[in-house]
Amino acid sequence: MPKQKTHKATKKVLNVRNSGSVTYKKSNGNHKTAKDSSKQIRQRRKAGVLNESNVKRLKGVI
Repeated sequence: MPKQKTHKATKKVLNVRNSGSVTYKKSNGNHKTAKDSSKQIRQRRKAGVLNESNVKRLKGVI
């Protein structure tokens, strides 16, 4: 059976850490943030981490 190709759009969004966890950039943090509290804007700067069930599901396409 041939190897599965990498899904390029997914590869551009998700990052795999050395520990095996998968991170992504949180949305809605670039512009039009005046309506949001400082806490919301600050929390969006941190990378989001996928939970284990989604990591197992997406490992094959990354």
